[in-house]
Amino acid sequence: MQIVMELAGYTMGRSDLVRRAMSKKKGDVMERERQNFVYGNEEEGVPGCIKNGIDEKTAHQIFDEMIDFAKYAFNKSHAAAYAIVSYQTAYLKCYYPVEFMAALLTSVLGNTAKVSEYIMHCRQMGIEILPPDVNEGISGFSVSNGKIRYGLSAIKSLGKPVIDAIVAERKAGGTFKSLKDFVERLSSKEVNKRTVESFIKAGAFDSLHATRKQMMLVYISVIDGVNQEKKKSISGQMSLFDMMEEEEKQEYELNYPDVGEYKKEQLLAMEKEVLGIYASGHPLEEYADTLQKMVTATTADFLIDSETGTAKVQDQSLYIIGGLISNKTVKMTRNNQNMAFLTIEDLYGTVEVVVFPRDYEKYKEVMNLDEKVYIRGRASVSEEEGKMICEMIVPFDSVPKEIWIQFQNKEQFNETAPALYRIFGANKGNCPVVIYCKEDRALNRLPRNLMISGSEELLYHLSEKYGKDNVKVVEKSIENLKKIH
Repeated sequence: MQIVMELAGYTMGRSDLVRRAMSKKKGDVMERERQNFVYGNEEEGVPGCIKNGIDEKTAHQIFDEMIDFAKYAFNKSHAAAYAIVSYQTAYLKCYYPVEFMAALLTSVLGNTAKVSEYIMHCRQMGIEILPPDVNEGISGFSVSNGKIRYGLSAIKSLGKPVIDAIVAERKAGGTFKSLKDFVERLSSKEVNKRTVESFIKAGAFDSLHATRKQMMLVYISVIDGVNQEKKKSISGQMSLFDMMEEEEKQEYELNYPDVGEYKKEQLLAMEKEVLGIYASGHPLEEYADTLQKMVTATTADFLIDSETGTAKVQDQSLYIIGGLISNKTVKMTRNNQNMAFLTIEDLYGTVEVVVFPRDYEKYKEVMNLDEKVYIRGRASVSEEEGKMICEMIVPFDSVPKEIWIQFQNKEQFNETAPALYRIFGANKGNCPVVIYCKEDRALNRLPRNLMISGSEELLYHLSEKYGKDNVKVVEKSIENLKKIH
């Protein structure tokens, strides 16, 4: 600030703008300021170095040194404070990892992308994330037996008064025993049908000895029944139920229909609906290892960092991302051609992918909601957001792969070959098979007429018959693919 004020005649206010541009590493702004610094700007009241008697070459050299300094410089008082905080947080994360991550998640409760990123980090650390729970949860994330319990305030349409009422009632009257017990104790405290439905979908009633599917079928009748009972008690009416002994009453307590539980995919979809993210799992969890090998960027790499104003991906560079299509919007261009805006979700968050008309026609058959795909394209990064311009889409199940089956030696393979070939004949497909004989270190790629389907059922059967460690799926890189195979 002193350099630009003394040499180029900047005001103190304008010198602070230069400092800000330097601290944010904004190269384009600094280059514009170079012109003002060296040559001045009459309109903005900046005399410039040349007018103040400093030659052009020297002025440029000074400005170059300022830019070089900005690449590594950091305010000393800030650096000292950050160092202390870094030591403290490193200590807490090392010795109290679950408590640390719970606090970190609470600090970003309103930022879905950050919550997703930190939950993924928790899973990588081996920390289990539990859904919200009316019998344990508080407003923020909390620790429960070495696991992290999701915060109640993360549930959509759930206000602070409701959470406060639940926690207060739990402290005063103990844990909630059943869905009916919960409704009876809180029905007059802002807990309505919509709230109860959100609790069920989020998994917050999982400790009440019933499945989410059972509770979804009865919660409306439970609420209506409790409300009717309260109206009768207000008017002074008594029912036969009121005259029963406690043991007899239990026989007439709520009975749930025998319908089992929803499938895992449906449970996760419900959690996503009311929490904004998948809490107890993720549809892509089983693909985590494969994704790590196949992609060159995650959705988190497209986020603009609030400190630096940049993303990890480079503008116009090619990347491969992988995930499921969680949203799709189709629009018509001026030339009456369709184009699409896809939201791709991976284990870290979401990113927008733009599919222009030419590629839309090529890939429209695979651009379906919940379709799991790899997308190759160019990053488009602005100051506000990072997104991808699509060049190629490959569904997960269309990625070229080989099935490797290992045998101890050639003799073992030769004995097994007739039975193995019969299995192949009944499961023909597009996956090549590679036979590897361990002792002989011999590798044999079987001919095309012995290619198999690669279905989960077949892989499970082969693993059961020849050993889980002896059957492997090797997926090929999609970087050099020209089209869907």
